[in-house]
Amino acid sequence: MVGKTGFDNEKYLAEQTREITQRIEQFGNRLYLEFGGKLLYDYHAARVLPGYDPNVKMRLLQQLKDKVDVILCIYAGDIERKKMRADFGITYDTDALKLIDDLREWDINVCGVVITRYEQQPTATLFKNKLERRGVRVYTHRFTKGYPVDVETIVSDEGYGANAYIDSSKPLVVVTGPGPGSGKLATCLSQLYHDRRKNIKAGYAKFETFPIWNLPLEHPVNVAYEAATADLRDVNMIDSHHLKAYNEIVVNYNRDVEAFPLLRRIMEKITGEPCIYKSPTDMGVNRAGFGITDDNIVREASIQEIIRRYFRYSCEYAMGLVEKETVERAELIMHGVGATPDDRKVVAPARKAAAEARERGKGSEGVYCGASIQLPDGTIVTGKNSNLLHAAASLILNAAKHLAGIPDSLKLLPSNITETLSHFKRDVLRGKEVSLDLEETLIALSLSGIFNPAAQAAIEKLEMLRGCEVHITHIPTPGDEAGLRKLGVNLTSDPDFATKCLFIG
Repeated sequence: MVGKTGFDNEKYLAEQTREITQRIEQFGNRLYLEFGGKLLYDYHAARVLPGYDPNVKMRLLQQLKDKVDVILCIYAGDIERKKMRADFGITYDTDALKLIDDLREWDINVCGVVITRYEQQPTATLFKNKLERRGVRVYTHRFTKGYPVDVETIVSDEGYGANAYIDSSKPLVVVTGPGPGSGKLATCLSQLYHDRRKNIKAGYAKFETFPIWNLPLEHPVNVAYEAATADLRDVNMIDSHHLKAYNEIVVNYNRDVEAFPLLRRIMEKITGEPCIYKSPTDMGVNRAGFGITDDNIVREASIQEIIRRYFRYSCEYAMGLVEKETVERAELIMHGVGATPDDRKVVAPARKAAAEARERGKGSEGVYCGASIQLPDGTIVTGKNSNLLHAAASLILNAAKHLAGIPDSLKLLPSNITETLSHFKRDVLRGKEVSLDLEETLIALSLSGIFNPAAQAAIEKLEMLRGCEVHITHIPTPGDEAGLRKLGVNLTSDPDFATKCLFIG
């Protein structure tokens, strides 16, 4: 999908800014806006909506920065379990630290971090201490007493009233956090409760990009959301509340539809007034559907994302991170849109490269790996592992050579550099694996570029790989995965391991 665009960021920004501004005014200039999904680096949206700026939501907030405060929520259990954000390869607590830094760079104020469902968990306490000692205000909220059935207790000093109040003077308070279940909604409602006790009029709304409410239920963009949340068992559905109230068919997802009656009761209890929302879709402010300019491009991109998710869950199952049911659900979703793994163009070439490596090394022990990349012009380039390089490293060197017009016979890495690195890994660091992973290869390439014009020419072409599709026939090692992530490619892999060893180090 490199080079194809199906989304207009400027139109989306104008629509979204107007919608949020109107919602702020609707509640007397005080709105708690729950931000679902990713505030920054929303690569899922960028993959299914080609042309979508992964940071467009931050651009939106920067336009409103004089009116915005941010509250960052993180669930204590996610800190304790060291839950990972897959697209960055970092834990949720590290992602929270990164988000605070990123918001500061965009000149957006973070008025506090809330650790939700906090029960003195040791790792969560360490996280709290770390933030406080760096001058960040940290609040802790415990599980809401009475939730979910006892509304009288929930909306009382024993329930939301027991939560610490986060001071903010801005009309728009964005409540966000890494991943689902971070406690954003409970934090918003706690703030509403305290505001009403202070005779401050305020309201609540939700900003959730997916599913897109004004696209059909079976549209691949919405199906791709189901694939992305297969581990959470989220299911898109017609918003029955909206249909009843307005006789209009719109799309939402099961958790919001099921929770809406309770949420409406809680909001009416807090405000003492009838809830202005008649459906969970009413609560939303998302205008992403209005930014789509080419439906065919978006459909094609979404189907490719569904295939990627199937590969990701297959690998996570092999690593023990998800259950078999998640893989089976992802596979059903993929087949439901008429797709198979082979519809990803880089899969077959990578497997062919691995077979060629296996044939070349017939009779010798080892695991033979292949990799392939589809370049911006549609060309497929492959790579294989060897005693010198991992398959991912070979692939990126071959791709850079192709883009720079460098003959295959010309070496980019002189033997004195590769031999020195191999000696260092084997004899100094006492490592078992001496072949270079991608991160190590990129460092070697940068050194070679000092005195090798061909290597420098290859380095200058690496930026062209951003957004390209890559497939590897094995689960990438940490060095390969980190290198590919930094290059910005869309990676999938077969659920096989690159070595028979259980531990590499």
